Amino acid sequence: MNLKSMKTYIRIMRLDHWIKQLFILPGIGFALFLLPEVHFQEKIEKIILGFFSTCLIASANYVINEWLDREFDQYHPVKKHRSIVENGANPRIIYLLYAALTILGILLAYFVGSPFIFMEIWLWVMGIVYNVKPLRTKDIPFVDVLTESINNAIRLLIGWFIITDAFLPPSSLILGYWMAGAFLMATKRFSEYRMIHNPELAGLYRKSFRHYTEKSLLISSFFYAMCSTLFLGICLIKYNVNLILLMPFLIGLFCYYFLLSYKEDSAAQKPEKLFREKGLMLYVGLLLILFFVLLKVRIPVLSVFNTTELIPLH
Repeated sequence: MNLKSMKTYIRIMRLDHWIKQLFILPGIGFALFLLPEVHFQEKIEKIILGFFSTCLIASANYVINEWLDREFDQYHPVKKHRSIVENGANPRIIYLLYAALTILGILLAYFVGSPFIFMEIWLWVMGIVYNVKPLRTKDIPFVDVLTESINNAIRLLIGWFIITDAFLPPSSLILGYWMAGAFLMATKRFSEYRMIHNPELAGLYRKSFRHYTEKSLLISSFFYAMCSTLFLGICLIKYNVNLILLMPFLIGLFCYYFLLSYKEDSAAQKPEKLFREKGLMLYVGLLLILFFVLLKVRIPVLSVFNTTELIPLH
């Protein structure tokens, strides 16, 4: 194997996408928030093992994704320049790499805990469901977004089960996180569809695009955003009523992200590059500061949002 071939196999692992695994952090954060008796310092080793386990499983999914999509990516204005499209690859090495990444990922998961292992296996299975025939849900409109974005909810659960294996996280939190992922994925589809700007070519690149339009993608993005804010609002008001004040700013974050999708070569198409969007990162940083402030302060008047009693006029 020459150096050029080695670079191809390294690239299809998408090591630069490992930053996406930071989406497990909210699961860790909410578990620590809802289980104050658990100490962060005691979980550092499991957090590190859990992060790299998730990275390896994600890379296994990326490998099979790029291999099975190589014939379709040639119709994408950017992805047609991927190494595996331009240079090809040895299928034996591809499947060996896929197996090695899977085994290493599950092995690391073993040292974290049983529920965590099941979450990593689930993440791996979703890679098969999304990419491999006869299911290959990425070819089915709307189902493609929902099955890909469920990985967002799985990452939340991965973070949660790093901290505890004794409790399940709130269902409203899981659903809100899943729908937030669906919003991100639908917005990515919308941005891609606009960039290709040719329905016929878009359909050759991705079969689901044969059934999408800009309008349907836009409306679905709005629907997922609304669902996400609904479930997250339920979760926040249930566990700390102060956090209801966070909701307008969270809605603003959805709007900001959607605005990014209109940019040329938008980072919405490449979530791993979102961290280069300084405005977005500043907004997220301020949102986190507000979150922690609201956890510490007491605002009695907000109790009106979680009471079932009517307020008398007289």
